[in-house]
Amino acid sequence: MPSVASGAMAEYVLTKIVPQVPEKLREPLRLAVANGQFKSMRNKTMPASPKRTPGAVLLGDAFNMRHPLTGGGMTVAFSDVVTITASLRPLGDFSNYEQVEKKVDAFYAHRTRPALTINTLANALYKVFCASGDSSMEEMRKACFEYLKLGGSMSAGPIALLGGLETNPLTLVGHFFSVALFGVGRLMVPLPTPGRIIKGLQLLKGAVTIITPIVWGEGLVRMFVPSQLRERWGWI
Repeated sequence: MPSVASGAMAEYVLTKIVPQVPEKLREPLRLAVANGQFKSMRNKTMPASPKRTPGAVLLGDAFNMRHPLTGGGMTVAFSDVVTITASLRPLGDFSNYEQVEKKVDAFYAHRTRPALTINTLANALYKVFCASGDSSMEEMRKACFEYLKLGGSMSAGPIALLGGLETNPLTLVGHFFSVALFGVGRLMVPLPTPGRIIKGLQLLKGAVTIITPIVWGEGLVRMFVPSQLRERWGWI
């Protein structure tokens, strides 16, 4: 990220960002830069870690954040609203705190599948597409685009995951490693030389290195154990 203190950020905004914004916003943005009225903010991820707090429930980014690369924040927020509404609707009122807390626990249990799938996808894609000197990740990036060009389930599946229409984390993991294996296959053409084989193994290693800590951070139980079982056992 360009430095704010050195003025590199101001130059970047003026030369790269200002030409891209609507014309009516360009002059106010130039004035803001000239007056130093802008800040840089680091991207932040925050895995969902439910806390039972009587009288309170957190939704959307207040509870759980992921990298903004895929624009999944609003999708998760709307999904949270739908889920908490469905959980609380059977209650006539909120006077019975014990029942309310049970319904909130049910919300935490049932929100995980769509939220964690979108979180994992966003954070994994960021790791793949962020700048690095790793040539195997360059192959992974190329494989992502070529995989989507195959059409059919190879494009419909990832698009459904991006849009929150497909919420099964196993589908996400399956497509992620399908892309990695597809990338390895591309490297083996026209001839699987020792160098190409080594690069293919590095690509697979990179894929495992990316997805494993993300899945672990989101929680294996929350991601892969059905919500009905977690609700029954109190694992939120």
